[in-house]
Amino acid sequence: MSDAHNQHETLIKTPKQLIAAVAAGFLIPIICIVLLVQFVANESKTGAGSDSQTPEAVAARLKPVADVGFTLKDANAPKVLQTGEAVYKAVCAACHTTGAAGAPKLGDAAGWASRIGQGQATLVEHAIKGIRAMPAKGGNPDLDDVEVERAVVYIANQSGGKLKEPEVKAAPAAAAAAPAANEAGAQTASATQPVASSPSQQTQAVASAAQPAAGSAAKVDGKKIYDSACVACHGAGVAGAPKVGDKDAWAPRIKQGSATLYEHAIKGFQGKNGVMPPKGGSTASDEEIKAAVDYMADASK
Repeated sequence: MSDAHNQHETLIKTPKQLIAAVAAGFLIPIICIVLLVQFVANESKTGAGSDSQTPEAVAARLKPVADVGFTLKDANAPKVLQTGEAVYKAVCAACHTTGAAGAPKLGDAAGWASRIGQGQATLVEHAIKGIRAMPAKGGNPDLDDVEVERAVVYIANQSGGKLKEPEVKAAPAAAAAAPAANEAGAQTASATQPVASSPSQQTQAVASAAQPAAGSAAKVDGKKIYDSACVACHGAGVAGAPKVGDKDAWAPRIKQGSATLYEHAIKGFQGKNGVMPPKGGSTASDEEIKAAVDYMADASK
C-alpha cells in the first residue's frame, strides 16, 4: 500500500511551491513570445539592410547629388613650383647627363667652371632664353622662370658652384583677391539659374553643363606640340634622337608600331645611343604626346 501511495504523490507539497508553479506557468510562455518577436524583428532588419546605419552608409547618403565623378580645380590657385632637382630630372637630364650636343655634364667641375664664372644672372638668362643647341627653358615653355633658375642652381652647385637659391616673390594683393571675386561672381550667376526640382534633374544639369566643354575641344595639333616640346632633340638629333624627316632612322622605329612609339615617348626610353626623358621633359598630356609622335612619324615615312 505504501508503494501505491508514493506513486500518487505530486511535486507540489506546499502553498509556496503551488504559487511558484502557477507564476512559472504564466511567465515562461510570455518570455518565449517576447524572444520570438525580437527574433522576427531582427530578421526583418537584416533583410532590409542592417548596414544602413553604418558611418559609411550615412556618408554615402549625405554625399552631394551633383558629385558626378570629377573634381573641379581652381584655375586661380597659385602654381606649385618644382624643385631644381625635379626640373633637372624631368627636363635637363637628357642632355646634361650624357653631354649630348656639347652640354656640360652634371658633376663635371672642369666643364662648368668657365660657365659658373660668367655669373648666376648670365647662366639663368641663357637657360631661359636658350643658347646654341639648347632651346629656351630646355624645350619646356611651361616652366616658370623661378623653376628654371632653381634647375640652374642645382646643376651648377652639383658641379662645383655655390649659387644662391632664387627668391620667390609674393603674389600681389590683387591676385590674392581674385579667387574671392570669382567666387562671388559664381554665386551671383548661380542665383539666376533655375533650381532643378529633383536630385536627378540636378545631376542631369551638371552633366549637360560639362558636355559643351568636352565637345568643343579642338583636335590636337601634333606639329605645335613638336615645335614646343620635341624640336630641341628631334630637330638636331640631340642625344641620339632621330631627326624628323630621316627615313632611315625612323623606319625601324615606325616598324615597332604606334603603341610602342607612344609608350616610349610618354614613359621615356633609354637606348644604346641616347636617352629620352618622359614626354621629352614637357608637361604635355598623353594625347598631345601621341599627336606629336604621329606628326614626326608621318613626316619621316
